[in-house]
Amino acid sequence: MQNNSSSPQSLLLKMLGEIEDYAILFLDQHGKVGSWNKGAEKIKGYSAEEIKGMDFRNFYTEEARKNRIPDLLLEKATQKKKVQHRGWRVRKDGGLFWAHVTITSIYDEDNKLMGFSKFTRDLTDKLNAEKALKEYARLLEFRNKELEQFVYVASHDLQEPLLTVNNFIGLLKKEYAELFDENGNLYLKYISESTEKMKYLIKGLLDYARLGTPAPRELVNCNLILEELKSELSEEIAASGMVIEYDHLPVVYGYGQALKQLFHHLISNSLKFRKKDVLPKLQITAVEDEQYWNFDFADNGIGIEGKFKEKIFSIFQRLHSHEDYEGYGIGLSHCKKIVELHGGEIFVKSVLDQGSTFCFSLKNNISQ
Repeated sequence: MQNNSSSPQSLLLKMLGEIEDYAILFLDQHGKVGSWNKGAEKIKGYSAEEIKGMDFRNFYTEEARKNRIPDLLLEKATQKKKVQHRGWRVRKDGGLFWAHVTITSIYDEDNKLMGFSKFTRDLTDKLNAEKALKEYARLLEFRNKELEQFVYVASHDLQEPLLTVNNFIGLLKKEYAELFDENGNLYLKYISESTEKMKYLIKGLLDYARLGTPAPRELVNCNLILEELKSELSEEIAASGMVIEYDHLPVVYGYGQALKQLFHHLISNSLKFRKKDVLPKLQITAVEDEQYWNFDFADNGIGIEGKFKEKIFSIFQRLHSHEDYEGYGIGLSHCKKIVELHGGEIFVKSVLDQGSTFCFSLKNNISQ
């Protein structure tokens, strides 16, 4: 004869009793506790000995009992075989936890109600995480509104005095040119150059701030982007003699205008930092792995010292003087932000006087 202690039913009950992530208990027809596993002891705080025979309604808040929530759940479980519910439950020490409960009715061979199985999961941590995420989203929305306000101020209030300064410089040159000596004209030149520089810095900051503002994502053909850029930059490319090589680049899912900006900055960077006595060359490739398209923009330009490889992606960071190379240290910071908007990262591999390879990744999953 088979030993009951090793029967499938007893083994199943033993397994259920050892589970700690869920409170598993069996109730009789009236809601009295019949059995209690380790998970129930851990979540609710009662031992199996002290809980047996207790009314399960004690696990509900006073308000829930007034509203007959536990009774209604048993009634619904009886009618529909199973019912689920989320709400606050009470531990032995009086503390509350957020629970997800499944109550299933159990019948004997004659279809007579024997009682209920009750599975309870403590979702307090999940609830707190959701609350924290909502609060973060609220703060992020607030910060975005502040940023929008900043963009408005920068595009109007900061630009206006610069325009005024430039206009008065023009008037001074036109109406009082004969009164200025060499030093006076030099001072006007410095003022004019500084206001022009400020104008471009503000524009660069505005462009950087606007990156990531709501825009539809779409399928973007990288080959078409490069064809457009080669046409738009045709004069600079022709003047430098640069050769741009690429073939069979992918169609990616992203922000079309931002990706065009990314490619534009990287091509312009190679044009700007080319060697004086070497025909510039830029080779663009893309390789796919499980999650990303990995792009390389490899040139044969002046290269970058190793200690500056991180610095170049910070906004307004320059490695060269304006006399040697034009620019305001904005382009690569834009590249970094655009790549991060697409779930990737960007870095550079470079050898001084031998060239640089800008490497970046873009998520290849449309759902990302």
